Amino acid sequence: MSRAGRSTREPLEARLAYTFRNPALLEEALSHASAGRSRDNQRLEFLGDALLNFCVALAIHRERPDWQEGPMSKLRGVLVCTDALHQWALELALPGLLHTASRAPMGPKPLADAVEALLAAVFLDAQAAGGDGVARVQALVEARHLAAIRSADAGLWTRRDTKTTLQETAARKGLPPPVYTLLEQAGPDHAPRFRVRVDTNGHAAEAVGATRKKAEADAARKLLEQWAAPVP
Repeated sequence: MSRAGRSTREPLEARLAYTFRNPALLEEALSHASAGRSRDNQRLEFLGDALLNFCVALAIHRERPDWQEGPMSKLRGVLVCTDALHQWALELALPGLLHTASRAPMGPKPLADAVEALLAAVFLDAQAAGGDGVARVQALVEARHLAAIRSADAGLWTRRDTKTTLQETAARKGLPPPVYTLLEQAGPDHAPRFRVRVDTNGHAAEAVGATRKKAEADAARKLLEQWAAPVP
């Protein structure tokens, strides 16, 4: 790889428990669009998003035979959201490996996208070598999420999916669905900051986040806290 060659690639491969036969795929997965390279990781991200959702859904379906579609969908949403992928990126030490146009810290979204791109790169690399690409990605996903899937309870998404919790709480109070308004977007493209307001019939809260989704979730959390909802 261009930053440090094999000495950079090998620690990441060790963390992934996967060795690339075609290092160019790994290089592509770690190339953010801002780097201006001939191939960035956007196409891989597209494929990786689909693979991740499928593999998580497959694991939930297998491990939670007593759950119906609603709870399964909510749990999948918790496991594949930007925050969860960002945490995975930090565990893989991706902030120091992603190729960008700036040395400034990257926001959660580009790092989350890079995880999805990595999953796609593993799939394509394994397939090209005659292996089972889906099985390789499934192994990575389950190494990361299987324990959480097995131990999950309904309170997990109540605590994590604050937007859905707020909508359900507002409905129980006889209030209209919450409306989210983007008040301000600042900062460079690779590390933006969003300020969002949520409102339902005059009950309102504001929050700032590194992604609009994160800001909306935090605004929902703040409003729930105003109502003394059971959200930590």
